[in-house]
Amino acid sequence: MQDRDVIDSWFPADLRSCEVWEEHFAPRRLPPDAHVTRFAPSPTGSVHLGGLYVALLAQEAAQRSGGTYLVRIEDTDKRREVAGAAEEFERVFGYFGLVPDEGGARQGAWGPYVQSQREGVYLSYVRELVRKGLAYPCFCSPEQLARNTAEQQRTRSPIGYYGKWAHCRGLGTDRAQERIAAGEEFTVRFRCPVGLPGRVRFRDRVRGALTMLDNGNDIVILKSAEQGRRLPTYHFAHVVDDHLMRVTLVIRGDEWISSLPVHHQLHRALGFTPPRYAHIAPLMKVEGAGRRKLSKRKDPESAAAFYVTTGYPAAAVRHYLRGLANSRLADLPADRARTEPVRLEEAGAAGPMVDLGKLRSVSRDYIASLPAGDALRELSAWAEGHDAELARVLHARRDLALQALEIGRSGTGTPRKDLACWSEFRRAYGFFFPELHTPVHSLDDLRLGLPAGQVADLVTDLVGSYRHAGPAEDWFAQWRDLAQRHGFAPDVRTYKAGPQAFHGSVREVINVLRVCVTGTGRSPDLFQIARALGEAELLRRIRPLAAAAAAARAAV
Repeated sequence: MQDRDVIDSWFPADLRSCEVWEEHFAPRRLPPDAHVTRFAPSPTGSVHLGGLYVALLAQEAAQRSGGTYLVRIEDTDKRREVAGAAEEFERVFGYFGLVPDEGGARQGAWGPYVQSQREGVYLSYVRELVRKGLAYPCFCSPEQLARNTAEQQRTRSPIGYYGKWAHCRGLGTDRAQERIAAGEEFTVRFRCPVGLPGRVRFRDRVRGALTMLDNGNDIVILKSAEQGRRLPTYHFAHVVDDHLMRVTLVIRGDEWISSLPVHHQLHRALGFTPPRYAHIAPLMKVEGAGRRKLSKRKDPESAAAFYVTTGYPAAAVRHYLRGLANSRLADLPADRARTEPVRLEEAGAAGPMVDLGKLRSVSRDYIASLPAGDALRELSAWAEGHDAELARVLHARRDLALQALEIGRSGTGTPRKDLACWSEFRRAYGFFFPELHTPVHSLDDLRLGLPAGQVADLVTDLVGSYRHAGPAEDWFAQWRDLAQRHGFAPDVRTYKAGPQAFHGSVREVINVLRVCVTGTGRSPDLFQIARALGEAELLRRIRPLAAAAAAARAAV
């Protein structure tokens, strides 16, 4: 039996040739300067904000060049896979408008886009390398590899599978066949080229020229059989996929820079033209006097799902992340920034600092700029998935919701900026809706800001004298009259001129009404709130306190 026949017997008999795959995954028909980019998450946990950041840059590079952006799930590490992680990717990416042109629910001619479904493709290319003597089976056990590492550490040698520690590199085909026939488990290793130049040079779209030590290790490219399957390692799988999916630009985190030499070796061995690479610096955070990487373990805001659950508008987060990539965009109004491209060459080698306070400011500006109808649509869409009660109220009382969102948006100059995310709507505007409002029942409630006796007198008078109709000037005039009837100054200036003559000013009187109506001492314009609620609802919110005042008098 010829060596080729022996080698082929190590692989499935029905395995296709590499030529068949090359024809099946034909080159794309795109404009000459179009980029094909990919985001390739592993379903081993939640999506990091840094992953969202990289995916955003990959999508933009493809779309602005007239190319294609795809998402590929890299799930060959089955031991670390987390159930539901792939579904979370799709949910989070959908929220932020990062739906790919191919992958996920959108299949395409270059799929499947899940690596565990491409086993036959990888085996074809592994077999080809073994046929050419560029890869070989390795029977070293985990214990043998641990002994290698221990000896290398003791002798202060580089850690890896090379030289005298590459025990299976010189194993002949016949001997390998004997061991495979005997049922020994094996991996397949890439045969690192001999006579390497020592250092290699690359050009990165972010970092420019790079000079690095070349790879000198025979790395594993195909793992041992597990549950009847033989899956490749990340290094090999992504090289094959990027070639067959015709990816031209790989944007990824800079932790992969150290792998560039081995990835280029694999491309050369397989006869592929490598894509261009852009290695993005990690997102950072200030800690004390220093800085560190944004951490999944330490920082809740590191999880992309945090922004979905909390309800940060997708457009605001995208604008903020684009500003982290290119600081010139952060200084532009959002509408103008969206028309300007992100330039990878301006991304910089230092990790940008994530400042949640700055993001909140960007988000407040965005929400305040939305017309009320657009704001309600975004709010309702978020509530449908994260606050069912609020979603029902918004649907049932749409007109009231629009009035709530309209306050401070038109005819008052600078819009209010109460909301940085949709989950804050309940706190800031929930009082508009009877279903979400909790009446004030206690005269001693600290929010009222006055002694119980004074509160009792004010609300008792107010229930009998309140005038709802008329312009804003008349409406506010009644509060001055009420204040004076109960020993309060009609305005703050009068009170400051002689504080000893008054219990306080009209401001304290209005605060009692504000707390009864809104539940807080800070709210949008009270006259506009009263008009939105109507007289009956406003009085309904005051009466529980008036009833408490009557009960207190009856008890004396």
